Amino acid sequence: MSHYHYSRLDLVNAFKSIGLKQGDIVFSHSNIGYFGIPKGDRSVINAFETILNAFFEVIGTEGTLIVPTFTYSFSQGQDFDPARTPSDCGIFTEMLRKLPNSYRSDDPNISVAAIGKKAQQVTENLPENAYAINGFFDRFYQEGGVICNLNFDAGSTFIHYVEKCLQIPYRFDKTFSGNIWKNGQPEKRNSIIWVRYLTEGTRTKFEPFDELARSHNLYKTAQVGRGFVGAITAEDTFNLVKKTLPLRPWFLTEAEILKIEPDLKNAKQ
Repeated sequence: MSHYHYSRLDLVNAFKSIGLKQGDIVFSHSNIGYFGIPKGDRSVINAFETILNAFFEVIGTEGTLIVPTFTYSFSQGQDFDPARTPSDCGIFTEMLRKLPNSYRSDDPNISVAAIGKKAQQVTENLPENAYAINGFFDRFYQEGGVICNLNFDAGSTFIHYVEKCLQIPYRFDKTFSGNIWKNGQPEKRNSIIWVRYLTEGTRTKFEPFDELARSHNLYKTAQVGRGFVGAITAEDTFNLVKKTLPLRPWFLTEAEILKIEPDLKNAKQ
């Protein structure tokens, strides 16, 4: 096929231009369809391999690629099997989860899958609280991780970890219970998520964060095919949120856009 929108080399050049380098630990939200047709053929497998190979050409054998494979199984009253329960975060994440060299965390709500040098290190023996100290997002932050999104803005689930660390008032820890299946056997487990109060204005809105990150040149982007890639470090994300919250306490929520202050005293849990 002669007509295509992007190639592995296009991605490699784009990843390098936004600052990815050898040895990076990368967390990526993705919507790969927006890139268009990859060079070679239009199959999903070709698109997946093109993107995956480009990532590792840049971050190398010392690098690690992590993707969200969230399922929210316990919060929906369902059991969770880390080997079988499909990711609810797009085709790229599901295909990476199925790779033989992939490691998936046991979190029955906010699991991640990883490949590369530190894949096992960042996914094993995690606490039941997804956003706690020594949880995945904390390990990612401590390792100097980079958020590299494919056709998404600068927002990421990592920001909820930042909110947890800074103890914002519109979220709280909520415990869910269920079974995690391993080797055909169920294990009764708890899972704690940092959820929002159910009142007007508390819905997550990352557009203001994205605008700030771009204006400070912290979220660097590059066009690829019909879409784009963008990168911001976990450290820059944390520091920008920490700096902005005292001035704009609702800027990560819909309240900023609606110009209201949520009624947390009467909010449902």
